Amino acid sequence: MFEVISEIFSAPVLVRALIVGILVSLCAALLGVSLVLKRFSMIGDGLSHVGFGALAVASVMNLAPMAVAIPVVIAAAFLLLRLSSNSKTNGDSAIALISTSALAIGVMANSMSKGMNIDINSYLFGSIISVSRGDVITSAILALVVLVIFVFFYTKIFAITFDENFAKATGTNTNIYNMLIALLTAVTIVIGMRLMGSMLISSLIIFPALCSMRVFKSFRAVTVCSAAISVVTFVVGMIISYIADTPCGASIVCVNIVVYAVFFAVGAVLSRSQKS
Repeated sequence: MFEVISEIFSAPVLVRALIVGILVSLCAALLGVSLVLKRFSMIGDGLSHVGFGALAVASVMNLAPMAVAIPVVIAAAFLLLRLSSNSKTNGDSAIALISTSALAIGVMANSMSKGMNIDINSYLFGSIISVSRGDVITSAILALVVLVIFVFFYTKIFAITFDENFAKATGTNTNIYNMLIALLTAVTIVIGMRLMGSMLISSLIIFPALCSMRVFKSFRAVTVCSAAISVVTFVVGMIISYIADTPCGASIVCVNIVVYAVFFAVGAVLSRSQKS
């Protein structure tokens, strides 16, 4: 095991992937708790499809993929907020509407790129070697921003997560905080897609929060536990991927599945003991 870890740290590409993965996992877990509790957890899946469409179109037009994907996904996140606040279109319908449209555009763009060197699998399922030094810097800034926001605006985030109407009645500008969460989620999704791919990135948002909620009840405990689970499962998944030569994203999701099963069992035992 120590030999494997030393080999990973000896390769600059793997070190960059490890740093970006840990930081993105941390951000996704912190944001995921609020998104899951607000029943908006599938926003990650929807935005990842938008990211795939933007990356595919950018590649066909010979544009910088990240420079196109980040503003497009941010705009989609704001649009999802606007549609979900519309009584005629609920959150799930809005996500399905935007995600399927973006995925179709991405597939059409890829079909028109015959003869071009576009690795569609890296967009769909991620690629460790695609992580650049710029991604490391961006993810570090993102992680710092997310941590600062959670520390200084913890009570506001707690309020809009559990009772947005009450928070609005007490004078909290819920729109600003919702837009801020959507903005950070969009950037997290785009950066994480480099490693996890558009098909699997939403797992970093959903699994840690669901695992923590099986055992803990307080918002603070769930948030801290989700962050720890997300980072540990990423590191373990990456090590398994390196040893078994399996896709990194799929390996991380499989580790998350096992962890969820363990927390589900622990939660069931705790629930029975409390009732008895």
